[in-house]
Amino acid sequence: MVSALKTLIVCALLSALAAAPAAAREMSAADQVKTMGRGVNVLGYDPLWKDPAQARFQLRHFKTIKDGGFDTVRVNLHAFEHMDADNRLDPAWLKTLDAVVQAALAQKLTVILDEHDFGPCGEDPAACKPRLTAFWRQIGERYRAAPDRVVFELLNEPNKGLDDAVWNGWVAELLPVVRATNPTRNVIVGPAFWNNIAHLDALQLPAQDRHLIATVHYYLPMEFTHQGASWNPSTPKTGVTWGTEAERQRMKTDFDGVQAWAKAHDRPILLGEFGAYDKGDMASRAAYTAAAARQAEARGWAWAYWQFDSDFIAYDIKKDAWVEPIHKALVPR
Repeated sequence: MVSALKTLIVCALLSALAAAPAAAREMSAADQVKTMGRGVNVLGYDPLWKDPAQARFQLRHFKTIKDGGFDTVRVNLHAFEHMDADNRLDPAWLKTLDAVVQAALAQKLTVILDEHDFGPCGEDPAACKPRLTAFWRQIGERYRAAPDRVVFELLNEPNKGLDDAVWNGWVAELLPVVRATNPTRNVIVGPAFWNNIAHLDALQLPAQDRHLIATVHYYLPMEFTHQGASWNPSTPKTGVTWGTEAERQRMKTDFDGVQAWAKAHDRPILLGEFGAYDKGDMASRAAYTAAAARQAEARGWAWAYWQFDSDFIAYDIKKDAWVEPIHKALVPR
């Protein structure tokens, strides 16, 4: 009788386990990059954040992005200007962010929350650090239960005062802030000097944290990609073309160097920004964009083009249409 009862109990437990939903599987950094695939930067300089009624970008554009062949949006957040004197994020701004995240997730897009205050952080690291720490404490808590398609990026393009040594120290301090509420969420971290590939070797990531994705940005040669850009006076000349065999080989060699680092450190790669400014000729811009995207894909990286709207544009908001040469370069069809 006792033996029969034990058998019944064991059978009942096994049936219950079989009927229970499988536990959520945490996504590895490598699998996250595979899921991220092709992406585009969005919303960095849109009026949406201060006055949604004035927004250029509409939430419906997430469907446009998904239907356009993209898998990811990298949402550029200038959060510092939406903090009070105690570094608390404005509830109205957070409400807008929630709507953005929900709309993107509804289209089955991966959403990268990229803290994009690289300017103030590079100019005044001492003032930046408490704000950046407060940002991740609040965002970590707010999105602790978000699906794994929400990914965090600690800081876009650390630069100037955030040199290699200082930035590595910050990474070691910021990650525990995130991990306190998001122990297995994948987090994107890039090297100092504007996420420059030449500084990747100096980037120090905690070996025990396997939920990290390394990112680099690629705009070389700057005299081509930033020609005519008013904010970059070192590249005033226009009429610079791109596409020779030597130029293509340089890109391949540069990407090979990143890939060698990725294999040596067992870290997946996101090419977080690339593109060529609107002052260049369209044929060269499209050739450059296509070459970078295909080189990244050939190495198994995810990528995010700079950017959907504003400049370097892939989508013309006024015409409500893709800039076809750039779109075709990114998503061949």
